[in-house]
Amino acid sequence: MHTTRFARSRITRATTGLAAAALLLTACAGGGSGDGGDGGSDAPAGDEFAGESLTVAAAWSGAEQKNFESVLDEFERQTGASVSYTSFGDNGPTYISGQLEGGSPPNVAVLGQPALMESLAQDGDIMPVDEDVQQAVSDNYSQDWVDLGTVDDQLYGVWFKAANKSTVWYNADIYDEAGAEAPEDWDGFMEQLELITDSGYAGISVGADVGWPLTDWFENVYLRTAGAEKYDQLTNHEIPWTDDSVKEALTVLGELWGSDLVQPGGDQRDFPTSVTEVFGTDPQAGTVFEGDFVAGNITADGTSTVGENALFYDFPAINDSAPAVVGGGDVAVQFDEDPATSALMAYLASPEAAEVWVPNGGLTSPNTGVDTSLYPDDISRQIAEALTGAETLRFDLSDLAPSEFGGTPGQGFWQEMISFYQNPDDVDGAAQRLEDAAAAAYDG
Repeated sequence: MHTTRFARSRITRATTGLAAAALLLTACAGGGSGDGGDGGSDAPAGDEFAGESLTVAAAWSGAEQKNFESVLDEFERQTGASVSYTSFGDNGPTYISGQLEGGSPPNVAVLGQPALMESLAQDGDIMPVDEDVQQAVSDNYSQDWVDLGTVDDQLYGVWFKAANKSTVWYNADIYDEAGAEAPEDWDGFMEQLELITDSGYAGISVGADVGWPLTDWFENVYLRTAGAEKYDQLTNHEIPWTDDSVKEALTVLGELWGSDLVQPGGDQRDFPTSVTEVFGTDPQAGTVFEGDFVAGNITADGTSTVGENALFYDFPAINDSAPAVVGGGDVAVQFDEDPATSALMAYLASPEAAEVWVPNGGLTSPNTGVDTSLYPDDISRQIAEALTGAETLRFDLSDLAPSEFGGTPGQGFWQEMISFYQNPDDVDGAAQRLEDAAAAAYDG
């Protein structure tokens, strides 16, 4: 790995601050002791990095941004550093590329695509973490998450946020009114949506103005219809997207998306609105599928209560498939070796950092040191347990794919799933377009 022009100017300064970074790590690593969820506010204010300014970029906006900024505020309080945050929304790869080309990458970025982390590492644009951060990760994360943050045998990533992306959320008031209940399998799922539709609501709301919610739909259906081995093969493009297993999953999805069980206008609706359509002041639908982060959106809306009328069930089995979870996550990487940057990475690897956000909902932490009693409700704890205890767990396929295919608005997996959502009868055409896009990204 080579050192980029953005890091060289800081390397000579790095050794002078390592002791301070280590001291900060020691302070941060104590957060898993169950301090009542105050995010380490009992720790003394510090000035180790007074006068230092750091920039952090991530996808989070709205309630998630507010919660993450609270995490950064605690780092500021403990160190004296100043941290500014930028949300790049759904345009992570494009944003990072533009910042690198302009010579002004953030100190730390939190990425939703391991494939992007891998390409940045291989290009020398991000730095391996230092020994102190490695130790914090080793102390607080299972080997699966360590491996997911590793490129060419070097650790680059700290997984701050995980997602159980196999949760189906429902308005219990609407389900009770319709006589519906949590289903046992896909056939039962369709039957419950029919009951809700018959009662005057849409069975399910979908937000598909960008493609990522639709890729999550496909990944969950594919994992259950094709199995884990095929899932891995498709992830690595070892089988084509024209494979019969892909067409089977698309057929299952097409039968739902082409039915009157789905609220109209999904391709013009964003994901947060799809949640509001189920849990807002004037609900129009009974169900919404997405990851555990839906809880944060529900809480932000302030109309429904997670654990009372806002409940979830696991994504249903298809053809007697075993319990399975599609997981996702957001991984922090650093673009320089400045001691303050490394200290921030060490802080993000500590239980204490996650414990600032966990009580507010919408965060499932992969950090094993986090005090689970701090989760705000039983639902949040159940989500975390389903993720960590899944019989079959696979990481989000689109996030493992090259960004040109799996993580860029208007092209590849995202765009082709929107096109299929709009025309769910075109299984063969969708499979061929997906294969054409995948071949160009994986082989290009």
